[in-house]
Amino acid sequence: MTNTYKPSILTSLRAVIPQREVSFLEALQTAEIQAAKLADLIGDERGILEHHITGLPRIVVIRESIPVSGMSYWNGRHWVIVLSGREPSVRQRFTLLHEFKHIVDHGYTGHLYRTTDRKTAAEQAEAAADYFAGCALVSKRSLKAAWGNGIQRVADLASHFGVSEPAIRVRLAQTGLDKTDDAPLASRCARPIHTEHYDRQRFIRAPRSTPRRSYA
Repeated sequence: MTNTYKPSILTSLRAVIPQREVSFLEALQTAEIQAAKLADLIGDERGILEHHITGLPRIVVIRESIPVSGMSYWNGRHWVIVLSGREPSVRQRFTLLHEFKHIVDHGYTGHLYRTTDRKTAAEQAEAAADYFAGCALVSKRSLKAAWGNGIQRVADLASHFGVSEPAIRVRLAQTGLDKTDDAPLASRCARPIHTEHYDRQRFIRAPRSTPRRSYA
């Protein structure tokens, strides 16, 4: 009987990383692809929860009173993710995914992040970890689906996805959904147009086909 090799989740996510130096934009694209792959590999309709990460081989999550939201390190036997136990659970969940991205990046930061005039390599790594966490917890597709189903208030979206309101505001900005109310009354609604998955969603104003009416 032949055993079929199945790579670990960590190995599968690292396999997405290009084996060359990339731009910061490509690093963000890689982070989004990894986030989607993680969600697919976990396959839980409730989203990515803490036990999905703690259940991975050689990963331990602990909570301590620390002056930052979180940190991660290799102790010689395990990857240890330390979360601030004083922060709200939704913030801890985001930080967990942020730190997990740093673990995924280990050994590949030289390919992914290079200091530029705008950001240092360390700043890029932090931004990419935030982006990964946001995409993993609130994917663009899921956010658009919720928005289309009428869940559009920030508080309601935060509750729906189990994240903080600031995290939802960032994802709305990243996907372009925070701009859907910018059109003047002369063009009451907008239509989404094809947008690459790593870009902000773009819209085109829908022309009026009927005389202007008052909804006062």
